[in-house]
Amino acid sequence: MDPATDLFLGLTPEKVLAAVEAGGLRCNPVCYPLNSFENRVYEVELADRTRVVAKFYRPGRWSPEQILEEHEFLADLDAEEVPVTVARPFPGGGTLRRIDHILYALFERRGGRAPDELDEAAALRLGRLAARLHNVGVRRDAPHRLRLTGDVFGRQELQWLLARDLLPAALRDRYAAAATAIADAYDALAAGVPCHRLHGDLHLGNLLLRGDLLWVVDFDDMVVGPAVQDVWLALPGRDATTTRLRDVFLAGYEELRAFERSTLRLVEPLRGLRIVRYSAWLARRWHDPIFPATWPHFGSLDYWRAEVEALEEVLALVRREDPHAPPAEPAEELTNKDLFWDWEG
Repeated sequence: MDPATDLFLGLTPEKVLAAVEAGGLRCNPVCYPLNSFENRVYEVELADRTRVVAKFYRPGRWSPEQILEEHEFLADLDAEEVPVTVARPFPGGGTLRRIDHILYALFERRGGRAPDELDEAAALRLGRLAARLHNVGVRRDAPHRLRLTGDVFGRQELQWLLARDLLPAALRDRYAAAATAIADAYDALAAGVPCHRLHGDLHLGNLLLRGDLLWVVDFDDMVVGPAVQDVWLALPGRDATTTRLRDVFLAGYEELRAFERSTLRLVEPLRGLRIVRYSAWLARRWHDPIFPATWPHFGSLDYWRAEVEALEEVLALVRREDPHAPPAEPAEELTNKDLFWDWEG
């Protein structure tokens, strides 16, 4: 690991308070860690007894330019009264600081709870909120943020996994064939679909319900992509109830912004890309002790078998909806030697 990562993994409340004070704010000795896997996030009490959230970005993930585009999007949304939590300017100006090679920012503290599920009223409300978010998202580009493409979210992640020989030999070819075919199908189906700034990870865990307000939080995965990415993650199921609620969500969305319903054909390819990207994310973070403790089954034969089956299910659905989707390359027939590491005959 590089020195910055070592320092990041070794962050303590004392170092967090020192960073906030180095940014020009006096603190009381009150600092609590908040739930976050990707970054390190703390609630800090300032000298005036108000509290802020200090977010320390994992080294090597985002450049300063990419982070500032996240902050810019939040400021744009706040200016239109979309309920988000903006990055707080430091006393000397700007919203991003660096200490010991770690980038960090401060945000206003927001209380509330994530909704357990969506009913029709909540789905309608969230659809309107997503439309407002996207109405702001289209107003400017974010040239440094990732583009949601089959290459960036699929093939590159697959190649990273394959290069490190993380997949069992018995499943490697099946996984690679399905993941590649899904990435190809996504690119073909997404050709010509408008893209703009999105939340990128708009699941229920990134919503906060506080009184009468529904807040959208954690724009760390902000991406430039098709609007449907922020639709399917809010309601990711395939059952009849989810389909009905998605229709309600879109009815609310379309009160404020047009939505091209034909882009719902991207839901299954997007699901497949997320499956691949999620496994690559876990593998990249395995040096962080919180990851083995939280996902002890990752990397096992059962884990990869389930992932292959999930990708093949997605691919089957993509082909059913689009008969012209690129086929997967046929995998070699498995033998006993593939399935059992100690097989000699």
